[in-house]
Amino acid sequence: MTRIRLTFGILLLFSTSIYSQQEPIKIEGEAQGTTYHITYFDSQNRNLKAEIEKILKDFDLSVSTYLPNSIISRINSNQKHVIVDKYFKTCFNKAKEVWKNTGGAFDPTVYPLVNVYGFGPGKKQKIEKSKIDSILPFVGFQLIKLKGNHVVKKDPRVGLDFNAFAQGYSVDVISDFLKSKKINSFIVEIGGEVYCYGNDPFGKIWLVGIEKPIDNKESENPLKAIVKLKNKALSTSGNYRRFIIEDGVKYTHHIDPKTGYPTKNNLLSASIFAKKCITSDANATGVLVLGLEKAKIYLQKHPELEAYLIYSDGDGKYQEYETPGLKSILSETYE
Repeated sequence: MTRIRLTFGILLLFSTSIYSQQEPIKIEGEAQGTTYHITYFDSQNRNLKAEIEKILKDFDLSVSTYLPNSIISRINSNQKHVIVDKYFKTCFNKAKEVWKNTGGAFDPTVYPLVNVYGFGPGKKQKIEKSKIDSILPFVGFQLIKLKGNHVVKKDPRVGLDFNAFAQGYSVDVISDFLKSKKINSFIVEIGGEVYCYGNDPFGKIWLVGIEKPIDNKESENPLKAIVKLKNKALSTSGNYRRFIIEDGVKYTHHIDPKTGYPTKNNLLSASIFAKKCITSDANATGVLVLGLEKAKIYLQKHPELEAYLIYSDGDGKYQEYETPGLKSILSETYE
């Protein structure tokens, strides 16, 4: 078995054995400030890397806050007459949906706060209560709307950050592209967000691993669980990959838009399963901000989502919560 470490707690496992008449085509590279890995089986043996990289480049030019000439960056800097494209519109509308569903726990207008903590393209600032309090009045998705092909703000200081789920959406975009090419067996992973389609050529369902949520910015963590994934997306949000420590205090990159500070609860990671990766990715972030008890209530109200949550109990030990639909596809051992 070959094991590829993916960011944000997901590991992809697939067989390296091949049929003599058909080998897997593997494409990998960099996009959105992270890496991507795509494996697919194609009877025509087409290498689609050039087309995929063109799609990912166009995607970045729409919603990457790290490109000063992207649509989202131009909107954040209040340039006039910025026309949004289909990628931006899809992200905006999904953000609004999940923002409403989570009661504001998921909110892309935390962008100015993300920069303060050094998790965005802006220069990190000293973390002070006065600074956070000064930013909170222009954090809130109710302060911004989409009118036709333009964004309208109630306050010019409002900024957007789709990074909490844009990678998941890019997985959907590439998956749809592969389907349009009549490719019926593939895995797409970008920045740790995954979509698996069909079976492998041996008739087996693709396997994806979920890491233990151990603080670790660089290397691979041990697996906590294995899931069988077919025609479904999986995204994991956790507080153990991206964080900073300042004056002895750990600050994670998941910001609570109500307080202006990183989330503080016993939920360590949230793995969300959905039909689309944009949905699993956005909800994974929202669930992590909600915390364990509110997340359980939220998941009961949204049966279209399945979830595997890892949290710490009063003794600091790992505990798990899983929704009923995962029982047939999830295990803590790999055979």
